[in-house]
Amino acid sequence: MSSLTVSELRAGDTESAVSVGTHRFAELDAVRGLAATAVVATHVAFQTGRYTTGPFDGALARLDFGVTLFFLLSGFLLFRPWLIARTDNSNRPAPAGYLWRRALRILPAYCLAVVAAMVLIQDNDVSSLSGWVRHLTFTQIYGSDQLAHGLTQTWSLATEVAFYLCLPLFAALLLGRRSAGWRPGRILAGLAGLELITLGWLTLVTQAPELQVRAANTWLPGHLGWFAAGMALAVVQVDTTRGGASHKRPLAWVRDVGESLPANWLIAVGLFVLATGPLAGPRTVGFPTGWESVAKHLLYGGAALFFLLPLVMAPHAAGPLRRTLTLPPLRWLGEISYGVFLYHLVVLHLVFRWTDRPLFAGTGFLPVFGLTFVGAVVVAGASYLLVERRALRAKNLVARGPSTTHAVPTAASPSIAST
Repeated sequence: MSSLTVSELRAGDTESAVSVGTHRFAELDAVRGLAATAVVATHVAFQTGRYTTGPFDGALARLDFGVTLFFLLSGFLLFRPWLIARTDNSNRPAPAGYLWRRALRILPAYCLAVVAAMVLIQDNDVSSLSGWVRHLTFTQIYGSDQLAHGLTQTWSLATEVAFYLCLPLFAALLLGRRSAGWRPGRILAGLAGLELITLGWLTLVTQAPELQVRAANTWLPGHLGWFAAGMALAVVQVDTTRGGASHKRPLAWVRDVGESLPANWLIAVGLFVLATGPLAGPRTVGFPTGWESVAKHLLYGGAALFFLLPLVMAPHAAGPLRRTLTLPPLRWLGEISYGVFLYHLVVLHLVFRWTDRPLFAGTGFLPVFGLTFVGAVVVAGASYLLVERRALRAKNLVARGPSTTHAVPTAASPSIAST
């Protein structure tokens, strides 16, 4: 789960925060909160048995779509500083400083979540050194059945960490030398290549059992296309807002398409509805075929793209839907969404234990969801105020690199999501 996301991911970092330069994407705070809520809902639906029966069972089963939103947000917000540096002809972010702030954003709360899951959930072997090492090094996805109870959602965080590590290399390859100038067409072509890697990978792993399909589907190549879609959004957004009126903007038509929030969201809902059917593969733990994996990837990615497009292409537009997304409760949920994502499965486990409910009974979704969501929000809020926000005070101990000409945001919010 997922990534997080994680504004930037889910809760708050300066380099990839929701505000960079002169643009602020206030609605993205709420998107992170909604994505985390979707992840909680789909896990509750699974454990209560509501993902295969009852009203809206298909939608509940596919709310792992929240991870897709997190991954696109990460691609958009983390890649954007490199693009702004290129259009401003300034120095790109220093990898050491960038990775230091990523570590500060994700590690403190993540370590707490690992400890909580290993200690509080009896099915986990707290004495297993290998289990501790795998989870604390984000290598739990590189093998079969290595995710501890209460931490299964962290597969997407491990995938997101792999993206963090690769992003400086991707930026260098996609942007090329500074003398090459601003070439959005070349960057978008390179991002299309990343999407092709994912489509090829999803097809390959179903044909190669030795790759351990379930684990290999969670690796970065299997989701790189979603990050690339977010990065493509950043390219278009930066290209259509840079400079003065004299600049030619061949991608301006995308901005025009993104002006209408209702139209784009209608397309997003349509794609998501298609994903709730058999086209995207089984809802259960069965293995999808290569074509089903590709279909799910494209439908989820397309739905997330059209959902985010009006929010990043027209960030200052008005309307009741946009005003709703900027309400303080939703903004706060976005701030703590990383913690909601991290802690909710431990809370869900405790809810089942304390209420003595049977698993997969097909009933009790609403009360279990309510208890789990409220509990996760309380724990996440405490974690954010007492641990995560304090850790970010050390963000400037490692230099960002040479001074740049664009403003650095002060808001905090990363995208680290998952299921």
